Amino acid sequence: MLKLPSLDQFITEFDTVLRTLAAPAVSARAHPDAKIDDAEMSSAEKAHAAGLMRVNHCGEVCAQALYQGQALTARDPAARQALRHAADEEVEHLAWTQRRLAELGSHRSVLNPLWYAGSLAMGVAAGVIGDQWNLGFLAETERQVGAHLQSHLSELPQQDEKSRAIVSQMYLDEMSHAELADQMGAVPLPQPVPQLMQLTSKLMTQLSYRF
Repeated sequence: MLKLPSLDQFITEFDTVLRTLAAPAVSARAHPDAKIDDAEMSSAEKAHAAGLMRVNHCGEVCAQALYQGQALTARDPAARQALRHAADEEVEHLAWTQRRLAELGSHRSVLNPLWYAGSLAMGVAAGVIGDQWNLGFLAETERQVGAHLQSHLSELPQQDEKSRAIVSQMYLDEMSHAELADQMGAVPLPQPVPQLMQLTSKLMTQLSYRF
């Protein structure tokens, strides 16, 4: 049975929202590109790399909201802990992509609050349905993010090794989250749920790349 959040929990969750959308993220691990020098890129290449990294940052904002909503409604403490752990690593991804955007002379998506709200609602709904479906939603999300990151590795300018290092490590982390969800009993989501998720992701990608 679901419990309503206490006042303390509500304050904590609201703080998560503010930190995700407004405060600089901090990484416990070293940034994957820390020992890599920036490369010469044309204005067009730099703008394209920035657009892709803005999409990746937006994806991490969505992940924070999604896992927050799922953890709030998860019934099994182990499932809740897995979601919190995944969210912690996504904070590191936020820090990596934030700094890379600044290095590229660009900005975060102005649409992040909109995507956060939508992802939070999706996470809450997934958790309400049940823990196995909640974990299934986590696994499917991570697999779709992994495919998306792989596509970015093929699109980033070849000489942009800093962005490539970040995206590569993000991919490894996302796949480990999917594997953990599977091990904990995730069930495959029925169609058309994965297709709807892909359509939503496509819209987010197109808008965040530009804005």
